[in-house]
Amino acid sequence: MASAGKSQLLTFMDELIPTIRTALCDSVSEVRESAGMAFSTLYKSAGIQAIDEIIPTLLHALEDEQMSDTALDGLKQILSVRTTVVLPHILPQLVNLPLNAFNAHALAALAEVAGPGLDFHLGTILPALLSAMSDSDEDVQTLAKKAAETVVLVIDEEGVESLISELLKGVGDNQASIRLSSSYLIGYFFQNSKLYIVDEAPNMISTLIILLSDTDPATVEVAWEALSRVISSVPKELLPSYIKLVRDAVSTSRDKERRKRKGGPVLIPGFCLPRALQPVIPIFLQGLISGSAELREQAALGLGELIEVTSEQALKPFVIPITGPLIRIIGDRFPWQVKNAILSTLSIIIQKGGMALKPFLPQLQTTFIKCLQDNTRTVRSSAAFALGKLSAISNRVDPLVGDLLSGLQADDVGIREAILRALEGVIRNAGKNVSGAVQTRIYNQLKDMIYDNDDHIRSSSAGILGFVSQYLEDGQISEVLKELTDSASASSWTTKHGSVLAISSILRHKPSIVYASPLFTVVVNSLRSTLKDEKFPVRESSTRSLGRLLLHQIQSDPANTTAHSETLASLVTAMQDDSSEVRRRALSAVKAAAKVNPAAIIIHVSLFGPVLAECIKDGSATVRFAAERCALYTFQLTKGAENVQAAQKYISGLDARRLSKLPEHSDDSEDGEDDLVTG
Repeated sequence: MASAGKSQLLTFMDELIPTIRTALCDSVSEVRESAGMAFSTLYKSAGIQAIDEIIPTLLHALEDEQMSDTALDGLKQILSVRTTVVLPHILPQLVNLPLNAFNAHALAALAEVAGPGLDFHLGTILPALLSAMSDSDEDVQTLAKKAAETVVLVIDEEGVESLISELLKGVGDNQASIRLSSSYLIGYFFQNSKLYIVDEAPNMISTLIILLSDTDPATVEVAWEALSRVISSVPKELLPSYIKLVRDAVSTSRDKERRKRKGGPVLIPGFCLPRALQPVIPIFLQGLISGSAELREQAALGLGELIEVTSEQALKPFVIPITGPLIRIIGDRFPWQVKNAILSTLSIIIQKGGMALKPFLPQLQTTFIKCLQDNTRTVRSSAAFALGKLSAISNRVDPLVGDLLSGLQADDVGIREAILRALEGVIRNAGKNVSGAVQTRIYNQLKDMIYDNDDHIRSSSAGILGFVSQYLEDGQISEVLKELTDSASASSWTTKHGSVLAISSILRHKPSIVYASPLFTVVVNSLRSTLKDEKFPVRESSTRSLGRLLLHQIQSDPANTTAHSETLASLVTAMQDDSSEVRRRALSAVKAAAKVNPAAIIIHVSLFGPVLAECIKDGSATVRFAAERCALYTFQLTKGAENVQAAQKYISGLDARRLSKLPEHSDDSEDGEDDLVTG
């Protein structure tokens, strides 16, 4: 045939084609191999006719049990010599869905021969194989998986872009089974390919992290395994460059999960698996240990974000490997931004890791106390917050409190403020573990600091004093209340303000000791007096105190309407104050009481109704907002048309109807009444 001219060959086509066709299916492999060479020679002259008259017969023979194996080898022989022209004729027949076991097997066999010739046909082959990898027939599943593995490994550099494109289409598919199969192939490709595919890793890492919040648990597991394989294929020195893309992907995955959930902590399912953080931790730790200052900051912040979306159980094995480097880095001379990021992340680990951090307790405590002396306020504040969290898992709180009290001798106001904030956190988280002697020492040291000229020191000292009051003896409480009421009439406004802040804090933490005290009337009269002070911070603190008192009264003594009325009258006065902040505080206080016991408040409607109506028209937007929410709860506008009608005696019908349509918890973001309980 090679020696004959084209016209001579065409004359004998009727004899040549059947001969080659038969030889391609011969039982002897050497004959089939020679037939493949003969086909290639014939194709040079006969072109498409050779394909049209031989390929269909071989494809048909694939369906014959007796001839299928030899026919498949015949196709392989043809493919090995004429890949480009033969593939388009073979593939459509083999990828018809649903794929059967033999066709899957045939695709694997042909892929081995076709090699890079498949680059331009991935869009035809892969979707069929991805679908068949989840077939109900296990044989089809196994053979399709093998075929897909073969396909992804035979392509060359030119086919990588097409392969990645198809796999990305797969992970975005509506069918979970396709997403799962695509995820598996991504992992398989990155683990086994001999090509240089590091440049493709960032896109895959990002895609797979987002897939960790998939709705299908099986897909989540496979995506996690694939993520591990992709990251393992990347040289260690390149890992820190992926910090930003991992942070962005974690954020996207978290948002996806948040949309699925209604409240509660947002955890990414893929990071709740055993060994969940193993693939991504090296990225952040490498950046933390060897990166620039900016990269170290990003690494520390990224670790914190990652820990927040990880379950406590999954985090346990990683607490020590993460915490050690963080402590080591914060001790070095890095900018405040790096220290602050590390402190923030350590706070998250303390909250999540709990007792797993026990080996690091002394180091952490020393680190945080040292950071309280830092030149930067942000670092001091973060250290104070972290120290408060740490005290919750500490067995020895007294020495810590002692160290903090000693630190209050510092001349720097900023450092004293940070130490007070830390002390406040320690008392809040571990106050019950502080001995009586140390509680008394706190009281003795702070009782003068509540009158300090610095706003922050005054406020923090008063807050701590109120908390400690619940652990003092009756005699000490009487002494405290006597001193505070005396100070409330002092000439200095800061002294008055400090005493009212302290009373307010006691009413928050232990209102019953004030209510039961022989000095109760003196305390209330003192608050009413400071409600008329010329300085608005004093009036605002008095309003908050009276709000807390009203809350306690309607909860502990609901039948004492006279006492309620007297306290409410003072709050109504505050609702007419010159300061918008005082008015807002008073409205929020009445609302908080109405939330707890609406019946106890509404009986005094003639007292507060007219003033509340005026506040709804207030010139300040924050006051109007507070007044509307106050009306919503005092009149119980969401509880029926009769309440809406009754409210119209004081507020317009339009306002009443509009407010009745608000969601019942429409003001959860407002901090007004929360301050009465927790502020």
